[in-house]
Amino acid sequence: MTDYPHLLEPIQLGDLTLRNRVVMGSMHTGLEDHTWHFPRLAAFFAERARGGVGLIITGGYAVNRRGWLKPFAGEMRTRLDAMRHRVITDAVHDAGGAIALQVIHAGRYGYSPFNAGASDIKSPITPFKPKRLSAKEIDATADDFARSIELARKAGYDAVEVMGSEGYFINQMLARRTNDRTDEWGGSAEKRMRFPVEVVKRARAQVGPDFPIIYRISLLDLVEDGQTWEEIAELARRLEAAGVTMFNTGIGWHEARVPTIITQVPQGAWLPWTERLKGVVSVPVAASNRINSPGQAEEIIATGKADLVSMARPFLADAEFVNKAAEGRADEINTCIACNQACLDHTFRNRTASCLLNPRACHETQLVLTPTRRKATVAVVGAGPAGLSAAISAAERGLAVTLFEAGDAIGGQFRHAMEIPGKEDFRESVRYWTRRLEVVGVDVRLNTRVVATDLSSYDEVVVATGVQGRDLTIPGADHPSVVSYADLLSGRVTAGERVAVIGAGGVGVDVAHYLTHDAGEKIGDWYAHWGVGTGDEVGGLVAKTPRPTVREVYLLQRKTTPIGIGLGKTSGWAHRAVLKDSGVQQISGVRYDRIDDAGLHLTVDGVSRVLAVDTIVVCAGQEPVREVYDELLASTDTRMGSGHGVHLIGGADVAAELDAKRAIAQGTKLAAAL
Repeated sequence: MTDYPHLLEPIQLGDLTLRNRVVMGSMHTGLEDHTWHFPRLAAFFAERARGGVGLIITGGYAVNRRGWLKPFAGEMRTRLDAMRHRVITDAVHDAGGAIALQVIHAGRYGYSPFNAGASDIKSPITPFKPKRLSAKEIDATADDFARSIELARKAGYDAVEVMGSEGYFINQMLARRTNDRTDEWGGSAEKRMRFPVEVVKRARAQVGPDFPIIYRISLLDLVEDGQTWEEIAELARRLEAAGVTMFNTGIGWHEARVPTIITQVPQGAWLPWTERLKGVVSVPVAASNRINSPGQAEEIIATGKADLVSMARPFLADAEFVNKAAEGRADEINTCIACNQACLDHTFRNRTASCLLNPRACHETQLVLTPTRRKATVAVVGAGPAGLSAAISAAERGLAVTLFEAGDAIGGQFRHAMEIPGKEDFRESVRYWTRRLEVVGVDVRLNTRVVATDLSSYDEVVVATGVQGRDLTIPGADHPSVVSYADLLSGRVTAGERVAVIGAGGVGVDVAHYLTHDAGEKIGDWYAHWGVGTGDEVGGLVAKTPRPTVREVYLLQRKTTPIGIGLGKTSGWAHRAVLKDSGVQQISGVRYDRIDDAGLHLTVDGVSRVLAVDTIVVCAGQEPVREVYDELLASTDTRMGSGHGVHLIGGADVAAELDAKRAIAQGTKLAAAL
């Protein structure tokens, strides 16, 4: 018996039987591009295979050098390439899993001076103008795809995925936006479809009738002059006839100005389009994007919206996702919060991907929580993200851990974050930590404020006491209209109709979003506000509907740089767009003069003005809370050093911008070293 009978039911794809309907979708981790990283990549995949996933799909490997994602990127072009991949496929098979290679051509998205595309139209997200391929070169590229797919089979892969979405080369061939050709490869929708159909036909001729060929199809381009739904449906029918075994789904090009996977996107937002595709084809279809729980995945399959569910980042957060669901331990799953901070933000900065919640992801051979041989006691002071990661990781190693928290609940700054619209999934992290503390046997003591003498009996003391908001130091800072962001987000105070937010870092942006969010917004409103069409619109776009005015909000900062410039690379633009669309008045280069009954007095560009606001929310940075640490250092019997002593982590160590990614990694690495 299981709570997820449909999700855990096997499915046949050609000659491959998957043990369940869970697909670990393609992610570029940064380990694909150099063969010396393949053992690390193999360990990453093998851990997920042991965790029960039905099918793993790799990051993209280029079919030729013009198709590289970046200079010297991973490719599948030669028999030597195929041989080198055996370390990956063997590791997954030894772990009981199945794995597919994704084949890709970056087209104009290639971050190299010799990229190439259907046309010579430059991408807005790369600095290089592509070479316009000749008709003969396009034909040869179709052969390159087929050859790479055959090599993948020789490398031991159980299937392949042809990357036809997200705005890469095949997607570029399909859209008028990027294909202005008038030859046999363009000029009409039918001719633009010819390339992907030829890829599948030629690949099928190479690998025979039963080797699974998965096609990642763009269900919504979300760019001007993209495909219509009728064109997408016709393409799917032609691809099925050409030999596609299964369709995986993609939403939006990388240059699209509609968010598709970040926290702001409602869970399951794109399922209506997956369901539409399922009504067009007879082969299995996988749903993807903003699916992060087994219950949600089970409902999708049980109600016939899709045959499989593709989840990528959830397997960064928890390699044991499927096993935990199958064993009745879904409450132990470390749920992906779609923050992008350590995965996509790393990838697009040419860094190795990982996970904010699970810093071991993609570092399995380097960050190892080995069982301890020590009989040691550990006191962790503070139950925010840093303290929680240290306490849980230390207990997983077998150390005896006591966790002290001055407040009445764990979670620290995550408890504020989960009140922000679009960050509701942060509640799942608090749920996971709460359950994990129980499972690994941490002695949790809430409402317990400790001093140095309370900790003298412990072998190791980890101070993770976090931060407190920095106080204002301007005249009138004690005015009744002044509140902290912590008091606002905790519900202890309610803002008025006119609000000034002092400080425009990540916290200030979140607070401005909180203050302007329409609590009654439904999924249809979300589509409308972002301009997502639900019919047969070109590119899936319509004019954006204005957001309702909830409050008059001013977002202020002393810096003269643009507001929000320090936000995440792959999500910051969407947060800035919401502020603009919500009518938030953003002012940089502010000098705060005073606060009185008239409001907030300030000077901008030498001009004084008064904001007649009801509430002033202070988000002017944070300061570390480290009294206990200072007491411990002053104590003569405190033992310092790597073997025994006192350790400072998280916001108590560095308070800048509430960096949960750094805090959780610090806690995990410290626990591994104790």
